[in-house]
Amino acid sequence: MVEVKQISKQFGDNQVLNDISFQFEKGKTNLVIGQSGSGKTVLLKCLLGLFKADKGEILFDGADILDMTSKHLKLLRKEVGMVFQGGALFDSMDVESNVMFPLKMFSQDSKEEMLERVNFCLTRVNLENVNKLYPQALSGGMKKRVAIARAIALNPKYLLCDEPNSGLDPYTAILIDNLLQEITHEYGMTTIINTHDMNSVMEIGEKILFIKNGKKAWEGSKSEIIQTDTESLRDFVFSSELFKTIRRHAQ
Repeated sequence: MVEVKQISKQFGDNQVLNDISFQFEKGKTNLVIGQSGSGKTVLLKCLLGLFKADKGEILFDGADILDMTSKHLKLLRKEVGMVFQGGALFDSMDVESNVMFPLKMFSQDSKEEMLERVNFCLTRVNLENVNKLYPQALSGGMKKRVAIARAIALNPKYLLCDEPNSGLDPYTAILIDNLLQEITHEYGMTTIINTHDMNSVMEIGEKILFIKNGKKAWEGSKSEIIQTDTESLRDFVFSSELFKTIRRHAQ
């Protein structure tokens, strides 16, 4: 479990996060939603330790990263898989080398053991016989799946994803959503996903945090979000035609 307690972050005069508390639960797909500029990405970077929160606590299974030494923070990062918005694959490396990268950095495995793990992860994300392809030869959906394979290479306890469906067609986005949820349940990871995709909310939103102007405005599940009375969330969610239809049918 990952827990944030009264987290705040300010840049100059801009209060980006303001006293946010939330529990991201193990074995569930935890979604963070909100408009652009609401603070989603800053929160994710605070969780990664890329930004240091001005106050509060960020607890990974009870250990506060704000109190960790650089040595302990490095050890924690071995247990954190990250899927970046654009995939962030290394263009100069083939698929095999991209997925092997964290293994070379953090593991003591032999080359044969690392290659076995690479092939396992690629098979798990439904990609086979692509080891020697380079990112430019892959579709958008394939790049995201390679990024997921790389993120789970070290068998992490925590999986953080920043807009994993960005730039994908609706069908491929659903495939990525389902894959993330399957992996979360299969390995019992604490998965945290930043998204503005309301299809993702209804597909895999087991626990949802809605941020408005840097503050927690609502929390709940995908079933609860349809009947929400929180005006700012209702305006955000039901601005799409899909959710207008869902709400009409739910009434």
